Amino acid sequence: MRWICLGVVAATAVGMAGPALAADGAAVDGRLLGLVWVVPFAGILLSIALCPLLLPQLWHHHYGKIGALWACSFLVPFALVHGGATAWFETMHMMVLDYVPFMMLILALYATAGGVLLTGTLRGTPATNTVMLAIGTLVASLTGTTGAAMLLVRPMLRANAGRTHQAHTFIFFIFLVANIGGSLTPLGDPPLFLGFLRGVAFFWPTQHMLAPMLLASVLLLAVYFVLDNWHWRHEPEPLRRAPPASDPVGLEGGINVVLLLAVVATVLMIGLWRPGPFPILGQQLGIQTGIAVLLFVAITALSVVLTPRDLRIANGFTWEPMKEVAKLFCAIFITIIPALAILRAGDAGALGWLIELTSRADGSPNPATYFWLAGGLSSFLDNAPTYLIFFNLAGDDPVHLMGEGAQILLAISAGAVFMGANSYIGNAPNFLVKAIAEEKGVPMPSFFGYCGWAVMILIPIFLLLSVIFFR
Repeated sequence: MRWICLGVVAATAVGMAGPALAADGAAVDGRLLGLVWVVPFAGILLSIALCPLLLPQLWHHHYGKIGALWACSFLVPFALVHGGATAWFETMHMMVLDYVPFMMLILALYATAGGVLLTGTLRGTPATNTVMLAIGTLVASLTGTTGAAMLLVRPMLRANAGRTHQAHTFIFFIFLVANIGGSLTPLGDPPLFLGFLRGVAFFWPTQHMLAPMLLASVLLLAVYFVLDNWHWRHEPEPLRRAPPASDPVGLEGGINVVLLLAVVATVLMIGLWRPGPFPILGQQLGIQTGIAVLLFVAITALSVVLTPRDLRIANGFTWEPMKEVAKLFCAIFITIIPALAILRAGDAGALGWLIELTSRADGSPNPATYFWLAGGLSSFLDNAPTYLIFFNLAGDDPVHLMGEGAQILLAISAGAVFMGANSYIGNAPNFLVKAIAEEKGVPMPSFFGYCGWAVMILIPIFLLLSVIFFR
């Protein structure tokens, strides 16, 4: 992280040397940016995809430095061309308003969920695994996809520890628990929370997202059950004939359940209490968001202090996956700046041709295109700002979008939430689950390998949803 911070400072210092430096920072005009500015963003994505496969030792020891290099490869030229003040403003806008609140929420969920230990013996049979995936899918809309994923990924790892084939279980875990399960409330996934902040009713997703979420989940659970049964038949006979689990399932670390509920209450507070903004580093941060960040830090500290060390050891808890996510997402959030600016420019930007696809020939909005564009971009951009871009493109009027435009809002919401499962970087829990599984010795597929699973399993389901719900 310190390398990225140094890069930000260096870029700003370089820009300040220029004669055209503005007195006050301002957002860059996306109409002025060509697609060449997106190269660093593509670079960090390709690094995440290829380096663990081609250069595993280098990546394992230096992924933070590699991320910092890509961040600087954007920031330094950007500061030279557009001025240090603009570079500083854009970076702080992303860090203060998006990255820090986002990561503090992820940190609090990671710490509290990692302090809850499900005891007892769980045996990773196809039936048990399918039930656990179904439970996680339902829980995700209450605790958030990150909370549900962190709560259940380690019990799932322990249940399947003796099995030869495990990777498919955690691929479907990402599909269901880390993404599609968070469809029914603003607590479930960041895009829906941003819609809540913009005026979408709290239970609007529950009412409108329930049918597509249930259809996608049932189909995925059915496919998983068939696939896991096939793998189960190829497991060693002693494993298959082992006696059923006898130890009853229990729960330790109950204080973390209370702290997890405190995280949920804090998220609700952000949406329900809006006292106004306060200035920080040239940005206007909502007082409620600033307080929430402090509360997330306090909840994390309480979890660390109040959770017995032996419990975390028994849970296989380490901070390394969180460090990896924090460093890599910092680089992603910085290099994504020009991509989002170009998309905000709409028809006048370098991707204007893409935006034009959202309308039919008669000028009416096309729900299917909103679904696939919002979803396709959410597969590789952060799904929360992508949701906001298309929310604004659809008129930025929650009353209209919840009424006459309900099909468009549903398409945007489903695309952003569901298709965050298409890649490891579509949603933060995806990468956490991958990192934790690999830390425990599960050979997860490469970036492109995982995308291949998504193309084979998810895309046909999304095509079906498109035909049924977004014609």
